[in-house]
Amino acid sequence: MAESGEPALGSLRVNLVHDWLTGLRGGEKCLDALARALPAASLHTLIHLPGRTTPAIDALRPRTPWLGKLPGISSYYRYLLPLLPSVADRAWRFTETDLVVSFSHCVAKGARAPSGVPHVCYCFTPMRYAWQMRDQYFRKRGLLGSVRDRLLDRVRAWDLASADRVTHFIAISGFIRERIRECYGRDSVVIYPPVDTDYYTPADGSAAPVAREDFYLMVSALAPYKRADMAIAACGKLGRRLVVIGSGQDASRLARLAGPETTMLGWQPDAVIRDHLRRCRALLFPGEEDFGIVPLEAQACGAPVVALGRGGATETVVSPEGGGVPTGILYREPTEQGLVDAILKFESMDGRFDPLAAREQALRFNAGRFERELLSYLKSVSGVAG
Repeated sequence: MAESGEPALGSLRVNLVHDWLTGLRGGEKCLDALARALPAASLHTLIHLPGRTTPAIDALRPRTPWLGKLPGISSYYRYLLPLLPSVADRAWRFTETDLVVSFSHCVAKGARAPSGVPHVCYCFTPMRYAWQMRDQYFRKRGLLGSVRDRLLDRVRAWDLASADRVTHFIAISGFIRERIRECYGRDSVVIYPPVDTDYYTPADGSAAPVAREDFYLMVSALAPYKRADMAIAACGKLGRRLVVIGSGQDASRLARLAGPETTMLGWQPDAVIRDHLRRCRALLFPGEEDFGIVPLEAQACGAPVVALGRGGATETVVSPEGGGVPTGILYREPTEQGLVDAILKFESMDGRFDPLAAREQALRFNAGRFERELLSYLKSVSGVAG
Protein backbone atom coordinates (compact mmCIF):
# COMPACT_ATOMS: atom_id res chain seq x y z
CA MET A 1 0.00 0.00 0.00
CA ALA A 2 1.04 3.59 -0.50
CA GLU A 3 2.34 5.42 2.55
CA SER A 4 0.48 8.50 3.74
CA GLY A 5 0.88 11.32 1.23
CA GLU A 6 2.25 9.07 -1.51
CA PRO A 7 -0.01 8.30 -4.49
CA ALA A 8 -0.56 4.75 -5.70
CA LEU A 9 -0.13 3.84 -9.36
CA GLY A 10 -3.87 3.39 -9.80
CA SER A 11 -4.52 6.97 -8.69
CA LEU A 12 -2.45 8.42 -11.55
CA ARG A 13 -3.83 9.55 -14.90
CA VAL A 14 -2.44 6.77 -17.08
CA ASN A 15 -2.61 6.59 -20.88
CA LEU A 16 -1.99 3.18 -22.45
CA VAL A 17 -1.15 2.91 -26.17
CA HIS A 18 -1.13 -0.24 -28.32
CA ASP A 19 -0.56 -0.41 -32.08
CA TRP A 20 -3.80 -2.27 -32.93
CA LEU A 21 -6.20 -4.60 -31.16
CA THR A 22 -7.41 -7.07 -33.79
CA GLY A 23 -6.64 -10.40 -32.10
CA LEU A 24 -5.25 -12.03 -28.98
CA ARG A 25 -1.52 -12.63 -29.37
CA GLY A 26 1.44 -12.18 -27.06
CA GLY A 27 1.35 -8.38 -27.19
CA GLU A 28 -2.29 -8.20 -26.25
CA LYS A 29 -1.68 -10.57 -23.33
CA CYS A 30 0.95 -8.13 -22.04
CA LEU A 31 -1.51 -5.23 -22.33
CA ASP A 32 -4.20 -7.27 -20.56
CA ALA A 33 -2.12 -7.33 -17.37
CA LEU A 34 -2.21 -3.52 -17.14
CA ALA A 35 -5.83 -3.34 -18.24
CA ARG A 36 -6.74 -5.49 -15.24
CA ALA A 37 -4.40 -3.66 -12.84
CA LEU A 38 -5.42 -0.15 -14.00
CA PRO A 39 -9.15 -0.22 -14.83
CA ALA A 40 -9.35 3.60 -14.80
CA ALA A 41 -6.63 4.05 -17.45
CA SER A 42 -7.32 5.47 -20.92
CA LEU A 43 -6.48 3.11 -23.78
CA HIS A 44 -5.60 4.27 -27.29
CA THR A 45 -5.02 2.20 -30.44
CA LEU A 46 -5.22 2.54 -34.22
CA ILE A 47 -7.83 -0.20 -34.67
CA HIS A 48 -10.06 -2.01 -32.20
CA LEU A 49 -12.21 -5.05 -32.95
CA PRO A 50 -14.41 -5.65 -29.87
CA GLY A 51 -14.42 -9.20 -28.61
CA ARG A 52 -11.11 -10.13 -30.26
CA THR A 53 -8.84 -9.56 -27.25
CA THR A 54 -9.87 -9.80 -23.57
CA PRO A 55 -12.77 -8.51 -21.45
CA ALA A 56 -10.40 -6.29 -19.45
CA ILE A 57 -9.11 -4.61 -22.62
CA ASP A 58 -12.60 -4.12 -24.03
CA ALA A 59 -13.74 -2.69 -20.68
CA LEU A 60 -11.32 0.23 -21.15
CA ARG A 61 -13.30 1.17 -24.29
CA PRO A 62 -10.24 1.76 -26.51
CA ARG A 63 -10.20 5.04 -28.40
CA THR A 64 -9.27 5.06 -32.08
CA PRO A 65 -8.44 7.89 -34.50
CA TRP A 66 -10.13 8.31 -37.88
CA LEU A 67 -8.16 5.40 -39.33
CA GLY A 68 -9.89 2.92 -37.05
CA LYS A 69 -13.30 4.04 -38.27
CA LEU A 70 -12.71 3.23 -41.95
CA PRO A 71 -14.94 0.42 -43.26
CA GLY A 72 -13.18 -2.95 -43.25
CA ILE A 73 -9.91 -1.42 -42.05
CA SER A 74 -8.85 -4.61 -40.26
CA SER A 75 -8.43 -6.38 -43.61
CA TYR A 76 -6.01 -3.90 -45.19
CA TYR A 77 -4.39 -1.70 -42.53
CA ARG A 78 -0.97 -3.33 -43.03
CA TYR A 79 -0.86 -1.87 -46.54
CA LEU A 80 -1.16 1.61 -45.01
CA LEU A 81 2.12 1.37 -43.11
CA PRO A 82 3.62 4.55 -44.66
CA LEU A 83 0.64 6.54 -43.30
CA LEU A 84 0.72 5.19 -39.76
CA PRO A 85 3.47 7.48 -38.37
CA SER A 86 1.51 10.60 -39.32
CA VAL A 87 -1.68 9.15 -37.81
CA ALA A 88 0.18 8.43 -34.57
CA ASP A 89 1.72 11.92 -34.55
CA ARG A 90 -1.70 13.56 -34.68
CA ALA A 91 -3.70 11.17 -32.51
CA TRP A 92 -1.45 10.56 -29.54
CA ARG A 93 -0.42 13.92 -28.10
CA PHE A 94 -1.29 13.70 -24.42
CA THR A 95 -1.41 16.89 -22.36
CA GLU A 96 -3.12 15.84 -19.13
CA THR A 97 -1.46 12.64 -17.98
CA ASP A 98 0.89 11.40 -15.27
CA LEU A 99 2.20 8.34 -17.11
CA VAL A 100 2.19 7.02 -20.69
CA VAL A 101 2.82 3.32 -21.32
CA SER A 102 3.09 2.16 -24.93
CA PHE A 103 3.16 -1.45 -26.12
CA SER A 104 4.91 -1.14 -29.45
CA HIS A 105 6.19 -3.04 -32.46
CA CYS A 106 5.08 -0.38 -34.93
CA VAL A 107 4.07 3.21 -34.08
CA ALA A 108 2.71 3.14 -30.50
CA LYS A 109 6.03 4.34 -29.11
CA GLY A 110 5.48 7.57 -31.08
CA ALA A 111 2.99 8.76 -28.46
CA ARG A 112 3.95 12.09 -26.90
CA ALA A 113 3.92 12.76 -23.15
CA PRO A 114 4.31 16.26 -21.68
CA SER A 115 7.79 17.33 -20.63
CA GLY A 116 8.74 15.70 -17.35
CA VAL A 117 6.11 12.96 -17.60
CA PRO A 118 7.45 9.41 -18.02
CA HIS A 119 6.72 7.55 -21.24
CA VAL A 120 7.57 3.88 -20.75
CA CYS A 121 7.69 1.80 -23.93
CA TYR A 122 7.30 -1.96 -23.63
CA CYS A 123 9.06 -2.69 -26.90
CA PHE A 124 8.34 -5.95 -28.70
CA THR A 125 10.86 -4.94 -31.36
CA PRO A 126 11.98 -1.90 -33.33
CA MET A 127 9.88 -1.85 -36.49
CA ARG A 128 10.91 -5.07 -38.29
CA TYR A 129 9.48 -3.99 -41.65
CA ALA A 130 11.66 -0.89 -41.75
CA TRP A 131 14.90 -2.23 -40.24
CA GLN A 132 15.79 -5.91 -40.56
CA MET A 133 13.05 -7.74 -42.46
CA ARG A 134 11.96 -5.73 -45.49
CA ASP A 135 12.23 -8.57 -47.97
CA GLN A 136 10.34 -11.02 -45.75
CA TYR A 137 7.38 -8.66 -45.44
CA PHE A 138 7.43 -6.91 -48.81
CA ARG A 139 8.70 -8.63 -51.94
CA LYS A 140 11.09 -6.48 -53.98
CA ARG A 141 10.31 -6.24 -57.70
CA GLY A 142 12.01 -3.67 -59.96
CA LEU A 143 10.55 -0.19 -59.77
CA LEU A 144 8.10 -1.23 -57.07
CA GLY A 145 11.04 -2.39 -54.97
CA SER A 146 12.67 1.03 -55.33
CA VAL A 147 9.44 2.78 -54.28
CA ARG A 148 9.14 0.36 -51.37
CA ASP A 149 12.64 1.18 -50.15
CA ARG A 150 12.07 4.95 -50.34
CA LEU A 151 8.85 4.66 -48.33
CA LEU A 152 10.41 2.37 -45.74
CA ASP A 153 13.46 4.63 -45.44
CA ARG A 154 11.08 7.41 -44.41
CA VAL A 155 9.30 5.13 -41.96
CA ARG A 156 12.64 4.08 -40.45
CA ALA A 157 13.73 7.71 -40.08
CA TRP A 158 10.50 8.43 -38.20
CA ASP A 159 10.97 5.32 -36.06
CA LEU A 160 14.44 6.46 -35.05
CA ALA A 161 13.40 10.06 -34.36
CA SER A 162 10.33 9.05 -32.34
CA ALA A 163 12.48 6.97 -29.98
CA ASP A 164 13.36 10.29 -28.33
CA ARG A 165 9.75 10.54 -27.13
CA VAL A 166 10.33 7.51 -24.88
CA THR A 167 11.91 8.14 -21.48
CA HIS A 168 12.27 4.46 -20.49
CA PHE A 169 12.47 1.37 -22.71
CA ILE A 170 11.56 -2.13 -21.59
CA ALA A 171 12.69 -4.96 -23.89
CA ILE A 172 10.90 -8.30 -24.13
CA SER A 173 14.20 -10.21 -24.26
CA GLY A 174 17.96 -9.74 -24.17
CA PHE A 175 17.87 -10.17 -27.95
CA ILE A 176 15.54 -7.17 -28.31
CA ARG A 177 17.57 -5.19 -25.78
CA GLU A 178 20.50 -5.46 -28.20
CA ARG A 179 18.30 -4.51 -31.16
CA ILE A 180 17.04 -1.41 -29.30
CA ARG A 181 20.64 -0.46 -28.65
CA GLU A 182 21.60 -1.00 -32.29
CA CYS A 183 18.60 0.83 -33.79
CA TYR A 184 17.97 3.61 -31.29
CA GLY A 185 21.22 3.91 -29.36
CA ARG A 186 19.27 3.44 -26.13
CA ASP A 187 19.54 1.04 -23.22
CA SER A 188 16.58 -0.83 -21.75
CA VAL A 189 15.63 -3.23 -19.01
CA VAL A 190 14.37 -6.73 -19.82
CA ILE A 191 10.98 -7.93 -18.57
CA TYR A 192 9.98 -11.17 -20.25
CA PRO A 193 6.35 -11.48 -21.48
CA PRO A 194 3.88 -13.65 -19.53
CA VAL A 195 3.32 -17.34 -20.19
CA ASP A 196 0.03 -18.87 -19.04
CA THR A 197 1.48 -21.81 -17.14
CA ASP A 198 -1.87 -22.34 -15.38
CA TYR A 199 -3.52 -23.18 -18.71
CA TYR A 200 -0.62 -24.86 -20.48
CA THR A 201 0.01 -27.92 -18.32
CA PRO A 202 0.70 -31.61 -18.85
CA ALA A 203 -2.41 -33.73 -19.47
CA ASP A 204 -2.82 -34.94 -15.89
CA GLY A 205 -2.01 -31.58 -14.29
CA SER A 206 1.45 -32.72 -13.24
CA ALA A 207 4.73 -33.01 -15.11
CA ALA A 208 5.00 -36.77 -14.66
CA PRO A 209 6.55 -38.57 -17.67
CA VAL A 210 4.02 -39.51 -20.33
CA ALA A 211 4.24 -41.55 -23.50
CA ARG A 212 4.41 -39.04 -26.32
CA GLU A 213 3.06 -39.73 -29.78
CA ASP A 214 5.19 -40.06 -32.88
CA PHE A 215 4.65 -36.67 -34.54
CA TYR A 216 6.39 -33.31 -34.55
CA LEU A 217 4.41 -30.10 -34.13
CA MET A 218 4.68 -26.53 -35.36
CA VAL A 219 2.36 -23.82 -33.99
CA SER A 220 2.79 -20.47 -35.69
CA ALA A 221 1.35 -17.68 -37.74
CA LEU A 222 2.08 -18.74 -41.31
CA ALA A 223 4.28 -15.83 -42.37
CA PRO A 224 7.41 -16.41 -44.47
CA TYR A 225 9.90 -15.50 -41.73
CA LYS A 226 8.43 -18.16 -39.41
CA ARG A 227 10.01 -20.78 -41.73
CA ALA A 228 7.27 -23.41 -41.61
CA ASP A 229 8.49 -24.35 -45.10
CA MET A 230 11.73 -25.51 -43.50
CA ALA A 231 9.90 -27.71 -41.01
CA ILE A 232 7.83 -29.24 -43.82
CA ALA A 233 10.92 -29.91 -45.95
CA ALA A 234 12.96 -31.37 -43.08
CA CYS A 235 10.20 -33.73 -41.94
CA GLY A 236 9.55 -34.73 -45.54
CA LYS A 237 13.21 -35.56 -46.05
CA LEU A 238 13.28 -37.66 -42.87
CA GLY A 239 9.88 -39.25 -43.38
CA ARG A 240 8.63 -37.88 -40.04
CA ARG A 241 5.03 -36.93 -39.30
CA LEU A 242 4.45 -33.19 -38.88
CA VAL A 243 1.34 -31.34 -37.73
CA VAL A 244 1.18 -27.60 -38.51
CA ILE A 245 -1.30 -25.41 -36.63
CA GLY A 246 -1.74 -21.83 -37.78
CA SER A 247 -3.00 -19.54 -40.51
CA GLY A 248 -1.63 -16.58 -42.42
CA GLN A 249 -0.40 -15.17 -45.70
CA ASP A 250 1.85 -18.15 -46.47
CA ALA A 251 -0.81 -20.84 -45.95
CA SER A 252 -1.51 -21.58 -49.64
CA ARG A 253 2.15 -21.89 -50.56
CA LEU A 254 2.83 -24.16 -47.59
CA ALA A 255 -0.12 -26.39 -48.45
CA ARG A 256 1.39 -26.92 -51.90
CA LEU A 257 4.75 -27.84 -50.34
CA ALA A 258 3.27 -30.28 -47.84
CA GLY A 259 3.71 -33.97 -48.62
CA PRO A 260 1.90 -36.96 -47.12
CA GLU A 261 3.90 -36.66 -43.89
CA THR A 262 2.43 -33.21 -43.13
CA THR A 263 -1.05 -32.39 -41.80
CA MET A 264 -2.10 -28.73 -42.06
CA LEU A 265 -4.79 -28.00 -39.46
CA GLY A 266 -5.13 -24.26 -40.05
CA TRP A 267 -6.19 -22.00 -37.20
CA GLN A 268 -7.21 -23.85 -34.04
CA PRO A 269 -8.46 -22.73 -30.60
CA ASP A 270 -6.17 -22.83 -27.59
CA ALA A 271 -7.65 -26.09 -26.33
CA VAL A 272 -6.61 -27.89 -29.54
CA ILE A 273 -3.14 -26.35 -29.40
CA ARG A 274 -2.71 -27.44 -25.79
CA ASP A 275 -3.86 -30.96 -26.62
CA HIS A 276 -1.24 -31.24 -29.37
CA LEU A 277 1.49 -29.78 -27.15
CA ARG A 278 0.69 -32.43 -24.57
CA ARG A 279 1.02 -35.26 -27.09
CA CYS A 280 3.70 -34.26 -29.64
CA ARG A 281 7.16 -35.80 -29.71
CA ALA A 282 8.64 -32.28 -29.83
CA LEU A 283 7.82 -28.76 -30.97
CA LEU A 284 9.73 -27.47 -34.00
CA PHE A 285 10.60 -23.76 -33.94
CA PRO A 286 12.74 -22.93 -37.01
CA GLY A 287 12.23 -19.15 -37.19
CA GLU A 288 14.22 -16.40 -35.50
CA GLU A 289 11.89 -14.77 -32.98
CA ASP A 290 12.11 -11.72 -30.77
CA PHE A 291 11.02 -13.82 -27.78
CA GLY A 292 8.73 -16.70 -28.72
CA ILE A 293 5.98 -17.71 -26.29
CA VAL A 294 5.10 -20.99 -28.04
CA PRO A 295 8.32 -22.81 -26.98
CA LEU A 296 7.53 -21.94 -23.38
CA GLU A 297 3.91 -23.07 -23.73
CA ALA A 298 5.29 -26.34 -25.10
CA GLN A 299 7.68 -26.71 -22.17
CA ALA A 300 4.85 -25.89 -19.76
CA CYS A 301 3.10 -28.96 -21.19
CA GLY A 302 6.26 -31.02 -20.69
CA ALA A 303 7.21 -31.08 -24.39
CA PRO A 304 10.80 -30.71 -25.60
CA VAL A 305 11.66 -28.10 -28.25
CA VAL A 306 13.88 -28.18 -31.33
CA ALA A 307 14.59 -24.52 -32.11
CA LEU A 308 16.87 -22.32 -34.17
CA GLY A 309 19.55 -21.10 -31.78
CA ARG A 310 19.05 -17.43 -32.55
CA GLY A 311 16.85 -14.75 -31.03
CA GLY A 312 14.64 -15.30 -28.03
CA ALA A 313 14.79 -19.10 -28.09
CA THR A 314 18.34 -18.94 -26.74
CA GLU A 315 16.88 -17.40 -23.57
CA THR A 316 14.02 -19.85 -23.09
CA VAL A 317 15.25 -23.30 -24.19
CA VAL A 318 17.96 -25.16 -22.24
CA SER A 319 20.22 -27.05 -24.65
CA PRO A 320 22.42 -30.03 -23.72
CA GLU A 321 25.42 -27.70 -23.99
CA GLY A 322 23.85 -25.10 -21.69
CA GLY A 323 24.32 -26.88 -18.39
CA GLY A 324 21.57 -28.41 -16.31
CA VAL A 325 18.88 -30.77 -17.54
CA PRO A 326 18.16 -30.00 -21.22
CA THR A 327 14.67 -29.02 -22.38
CA GLY A 328 15.45 -29.04 -26.10
CA ILE A 329 17.93 -28.72 -28.94
CA LEU A 330 19.25 -25.42 -30.28
CA TYR A 331 20.83 -25.48 -33.74
CA ARG A 332 22.81 -22.69 -35.39
CA GLU A 333 22.34 -22.96 -39.16
CA PRO A 334 18.97 -21.60 -40.41
CA THR A 335 18.75 -24.17 -43.21
CA GLU A 336 16.77 -27.29 -44.00
CA GLN A 337 19.85 -29.44 -43.36
CA GLY A 338 20.46 -27.64 -40.08
CA LEU A 339 16.97 -28.61 -38.90
CA VAL A 340 17.35 -32.18 -40.23
CA ASP A 341 20.56 -32.59 -38.23
CA ALA A 342 18.89 -31.10 -35.13
CA ILE A 343 15.96 -33.53 -35.34
CA LEU A 344 18.35 -36.46 -35.67
CA LYS A 345 20.37 -35.19 -32.71
CA PHE A 346 17.18 -34.86 -30.69
CA GLU A 347 16.13 -38.40 -31.54
CA SER A 348 19.55 -39.79 -30.61
CA MET A 349 19.22 -38.41 -27.08
CA ASP A 350 15.43 -38.56 -26.68
CA GLY A 351 15.63 -40.03 -23.18
CA ARG A 352 17.57 -37.10 -21.76
CA PHE A 353 14.70 -34.63 -22.00
CA ASP A 354 12.85 -34.55 -18.70
CA PRO A 355 9.28 -33.13 -18.75
CA LEU A 356 9.74 -32.05 -15.13
CA ALA A 357 12.69 -29.85 -16.15
CA ALA A 358 10.72 -28.46 -19.09
CA ARG A 359 7.84 -27.54 -16.81
CA GLU A 360 10.18 -25.87 -14.30
CA GLN A 361 11.79 -23.85 -17.07
CA ALA A 362 8.42 -22.55 -18.23
CA LEU A 363 7.37 -21.61 -14.70
CA ARG A 364 10.23 -19.09 -14.60
CA PHE A 365 8.22 -17.03 -17.11
CA ASN A 366 4.75 -17.26 -15.54
CA ALA A 367 2.15 -14.50 -15.76
CA GLY A 368 2.33 -13.53 -12.07
CA ARG A 369 6.04 -12.83 -12.41
CA PHE A 370 5.39 -10.55 -15.41
CA GLU A 371 2.73 -8.52 -13.62
CA ARG A 372 4.88 -8.05 -10.51
CA GLU A 373 7.95 -6.97 -12.48
CA LEU A 374 6.08 -4.61 -14.80
CA LEU A 375 4.03 -2.91 -12.09
CA SER A 376 7.10 -2.56 -9.85
CA TYR A 377 9.03 -0.91 -12.67
CA LEU A 378 6.20 1.49 -13.51
CA LYS A 379 5.92 2.48 -9.86
CA SER A 380 9.64 3.15 -9.66
CA VAL A 381 9.77 5.44 -12.70
CA SER A 382 6.56 7.22 -11.64
CA GLY A 383 7.79 7.86 -8.11
CA VAL A 384 4.79 6.24 -6.44
CA ALA A 385 4.43 3.63 -3.73
CA GLY A 386 2.61 0.36 -4.36
